[in-house]
Amino acid sequence: MSQNFTKYAFTESVKEAQTQYGSREIYARREQSGDRYALSGREAEFIESRDSFYMATVVEKGWTYVQFCGGPIGFLKVVDATTLGMVDFRGNRQYISAGNINATKKASLFLMDYPSQRRLKIWAESRVLESQADREMLSLLSLPDYDAVVERMIVFDVVSYDWNCPQHITPRFTAEEIKQGIKTLDPDITSGRAVRIRNRTTTEASR
Repeated sequence: MSQNFTKYAFTESVKEAQTQYGSREIYARREQSGDRYALSGREAEFIESRDSFYMATVVEKGWTYVQFCGGPIGFLKVVDATTLGMVDFRGNRQYISAGNINATKKASLFLMDYPSQRRLKIWAESRVLESQADREMLSLLSLPDYDAVVERMIVFDVVSYDWNCPQHITPRFTAEEIKQGIKTLDPDITSGRAVRIRNRTTTEASR
């Protein structure tokens, strides 16, 4: 955990809660660690291997709003060590996240890897760019093989990040991950031979 992260996360009310529940001494020491907000190769590889993440934005009235963002693997792209970006696809056209970003600029991203029980959280100053406003950025973020309507781009200027403890993350697997796992099993299973044998055995037993 970096000093840069604690600067944003550990407000006075958070410190009071840490004192109340007995963890303040531990985190006070962590506040003395060095700043870290530039993404390393580890973070970049993790980010660009995700097919979804959760994005929290801040409503003008003080509430937070959480949106699920999904797409093909790598749709959230690492532009450089302190910048992320994605094209924003047409959805239900409520534009809550876009409006919140235009108003308050703040966003937090929560990236999950359920099979490996890993999670990365990122705090960022954010901005919405219309699709034709920055052709170079649009070219970098575009997904030409993905069938969806691009309405705009969202760019995230990273101010801090932290890896979370894997405790209490329940492993979950996508259909593709299950399919790939099955391929590593006995060839008879993946070829369907086991199914044919089972069917033949069932038929013979019924005679």
